[in-house]
Amino acid sequence: MKAVLALVIIYVGTFFLAIQGASQNPVNAAAQSSAAQDQAASPQQAKPIDPVKDADIRSLMELVGARDQVQEAVTNSTEQYREKLLATVPNSEKGQAFVSSFADTYQKKFDVDDLTEQLVAIYDKHYTDEEIKALLQFYGSPVGQKVAAEMPKIAKEIQAASRATGAKAAKEALQAMKAQNPEIGQWAHFANNPNGNGLRRWGQGRQQAQPGQQATGTQQAAQQPDPQF
Repeated sequence: MKAVLALVIIYVGTFFLAIQGASQNPVNAAAQSSAAQDQAASPQQAKPIDPVKDADIRSLMELVGARDQVQEAVTNSTEQYREKLLATVPNSEKGQAFVSSFADTYQKKFDVDDLTEQLVAIYDKHYTDEEIKALLQFYGSPVGQKVAAEMPKIAKEIQAASRATGAKAAKEALQAMKAQNPEIGQWAHFANNPNGNGLRRWGQGRQQAQPGQQATGTQQAAQQPDPQF
């Protein structure tokens, strides 16, 4: 029983963290999804799944609420895309309408059925028939049903705790580096967007603070778009 429970925790934890992670990073997730679809389209990747195992996998996905989690991820990623677009389009009625139309179109184009088929293939790749049947037996129990119900909440709490811990570590690390190198540290901060506007503002600020002086090579470099991290 302990071995089965350990398998369940790894299985469910990995799945829900992957789904939640995709919704937290929709742009990266989109790029990864395109790569995954390209691989799936390769003849070498395509292979038939045993009908009995296929049915068991789909039953398992239903027990753990996989489709509901995918739908929630779609909703979350839609809102994150919406926020990113709102920060770039004009703050006007037309701008709002553009973003709303994008959100509607995005949800229509997100093929949940296609993703479900990909999940079935992924489960088939990583789990044997016996493991799928063991998971089905577990999720048919009261404890298994509680795991399925609580794991999405646990995954969110784990992510929240991880983000908070990471933010604290980043803040303390930046403070330490500023103390060690105040000349550079006085300009250092975490940009609020992925386009590096914070760094460009640093270069612009330096130029404005020293009118009539030619920008240094460092300042000119700071005004260029910074690489994505």
